[in-house]
Amino acid sequence: MKLSPRLAMVADLVREGVTVADIGTDHAYLPAYLVSSGKCPAAVGSDLRDGPLMNAAATVALWGVADEVRLLESDGLDALSADDADDFVFAGMGGTLIVELLSRTPWLCDRAKRYIFQPMSHGELVRAFLLQNGFRILDERACFDECRPYVAFSAAYEPEYRPHYRKSYIWMGELPRHLNEAASYYLTKQYIYLKQRADALERAALLPDEVRVIREILPDIEPYIRRKNKGEI
Repeated sequence: MKLSPRLAMVADLVREGVTVADIGTDHAYLPAYLVSSGKCPAAVGSDLRDGPLMNAAATVALWGVADEVRLLESDGLDALSADDADDFVFAGMGGTLIVELLSRTPWLCDRAKRYIFQPMSHGELVRAFLLQNGFRILDERACFDECRPYVAFSAAYEPEYRPHYRKSYIWMGELPRHLNEAASYYLTKQYIYLKQRADALERAALLPDEVRVIREILPDIEPYIRRKNKGEI
């Protein structure tokens, strides 16, 4: 079974030998792959709707892992407990939704658990939530999938780990440590978005404090952006 580059990147961040839960599993490609490849002995795939769960059941049956992959209906983590898995994956959903799901989970702060995120948008919101709640981002990757850059990162609860984070961190994460073409492309998009927002707010004489923060962030991102020609983004 071969995963798309996006899901393969996520699978690489799952620890070997653990039970994994894929939240919003859709077709259950990720848990079916992790179990059939032998990386994980068991998995849970959850989704809110019947249609995706039916698709998931077909996938795990096709790949002969129906006994090892448990499928259940759940709105986020609502129907799961900390005992259900060791690693919890949130892939293919927006950052706003991910933060909402995390915010209402009472058992989240468990040092033994690992959380893997692949936000389709607003990754900065997920990173900010993690930092504000005692989590450490352990690793972060970027890849291209059908010409679009995607990022994925893993995190663990480590409240004693409190380095000084610059304001740019929620926009960059750990990507500067693992810079490749996809990471550079992603950071360029972040840079352009922030610069355009600051310019628009400045022209309209709105939110001067936000403009000031963005102007502080931009020089941190600039060394990692892609340039077509000298001086041109």
